[in-house]
Amino acid sequence: MMSPPNPASKHESRAAYGLVAPTFILMLLLLVLPTIAVFALSLTDAELGSTSFTFLGLDAYRDLLADRSFLRAFKNTFVYVGMVAPASVILGLMLALLIEAETLARSFFRSIYFLPVVALVVAMASVWQYLMHPSFGPINLFLNAIGLSSINWLGSSDNVLSALAVIGIWQAIGFNMVLFLAGLTGINRDLYAAAEMDGARTAWSRFWVVTWPMLGPTTLFVITITVINAVKVFETVATLTQGGPAKASEVLLWNIYQEGFVFLHIGTASAMAMVFIAVLLVLLLIQTRVLEKQVHYS
Repeated sequence: MMSPPNPASKHESRAAYGLVAPTFILMLLLLVLPTIAVFALSLTDAELGSTSFTFLGLDAYRDLLADRSFLRAFKNTFVYVGMVAPASVILGLMLALLIEAETLARSFFRSIYFLPVVALVVAMASVWQYLMHPSFGPINLFLNAIGLSSINWLGSSDNVLSALAVIGIWQAIGFNMVLFLAGLTGINRDLYAAAEMDGARTAWSRFWVVTWPMLGPTTLFVITITVINAVKVFETVATLTQGGPAKASEVLLWNIYQEGFVFLHIGTASAMAMVFIAVLLVLLLIQTRVLEKQVHYS
């Protein structure tokens, strides 16, 4: 026989729905409905200020994939990510290991290296613009002092992505360092003693036997966050290069901004935005799948 419904259980269910409802409504209004609206616009050739538009359907995406400007921005974005993500993850881990080993000035170094994360991006971009100035920038003055020729960092299509990547690495190192420090503090110290007893006498061997395997989930999270943040690069491009020279630094978000707010092609910009969202969702899906496998095997 089925037991009669419990009034207390019904009351708890109603209370739970009541607590969840505001968040659900906000997510629906601020995330789901705008995304649906953007997807609908991406299927048209709508322009800002125009009262009429043509429904293109999936032809809008086919036209987008044939757009040389979009493909260049897509390529530039992933070249930028390919430079920023590995370097900032490795350097962030190295700094975290050094700070973890330091006992006297740990808080000081942690604050110094985290400073780029809290600094205003536009202000710091202006500082980097001065540092990389082709004539009187300190970086080129240093190169001249050691007998090397000056480099046009931001004004040459051959160097601009590398220069922006240096800034991106500088921005990401501090955040990655803090995440790795959190992962390091979660490692049981007894594991190092056990590894030393088993023959891991050097710090290098203990790193590969204990630290690196235990940092697996943290490393995956750091890589995913770093890649996502690198894909979203916009402020430094807007401040320093505006996509130039010769569109050599044009990235996805800058391309979307140009199409939507400069050329007023809302339909095309919406299609680009949907591709951008799809890239981010794929990255998040990869992270989730790999984390699930790690939890399963552990």
